Amino acid sequence: QVQLVESGGGSVQAGGSLRLSCAASGYTYSSDCMAWFRQAPGKEREGVAGIMTGGRTFYDDSVEGRFTISRDNVNNTVYLQMNSLKPDDTAMYYCTAVFCGSWSTRGDWGQGTQVTVSS
Repeated sequence: QVQLVESGGGSVQAGGSLRLSCAASGYTYSSDCMAWFRQAPGKEREGVAGIMTGGRTFYDDSVEGRFTISRDNVNNTVYLQMNSLKPDDTAMYYCTAVFCGSWSTRGDWGQGTQVTVSS
């Protein structure tokens, strides 16, 4: 059974940093493109950062230059380093597999991890 577990969220002030992790069990990341999504209250879930199997990355314009996605295929974990956080980044963050180069999902969702940024 595939299980994705996101962690690393928390409450920070604007300008702060957080590093999110997404660990998988019953599933191997190395053959899939992965992405981080977020969903704020009252809004639709949106893609923020993706990474190809070869390591190439892509970002939503709202986080370009502030967020960095990376992967550790040995430990089956995907990370999201978030710097210069803004109140607008407040949301529940999720990771999942995607069709490469797109935000179209093709995997299961984890329970998410909450990020709250105060001004």
